[in-house]
Amino acid sequence: MNAPDRYERFVVPEGVKKVSYERDTKIMNAATFTVEREDHTIGNIVRMQLHRDDTVLFAGYKLPHPLQYKILLRIQTTSQSSPMQAYNQAINDLDKELDHLKNQFEGELAKHTRDY
Repeated sequence: MNAPDRYERFVVPEGVKKVSYERDTKIMNAATFTVEREDHTIGNIVRMQLHRDDTVLFAGYKLPHPLQYKILLRIQTTSQSSPMQAYNQAINDLDKELDHLKNQFEGELAKHTRDY
């Protein structure tokens, strides 16, 4: 079969950065982030978190090709911020939200397992 090995969808090859950054030279405060070995799950959640930021003018992502396991995340911000700041803030906010969700889930799970 011509399909790539399954592990290639998840394992970042040696010498390749998980996230790379490329500034746009034509548009002010715009950049493209390439996130290796991710798909719509991460692309959509990061895009939605970026839309919550008032300094973000545009946030979108795309998968270049079904057999290329990466997403391209495009961010444009106002002059009060930079794409790198917006990206870092979105990742930090998502980390806090997911920790909160995990703690709530574990708390509820502990309540229900105590009852049995």
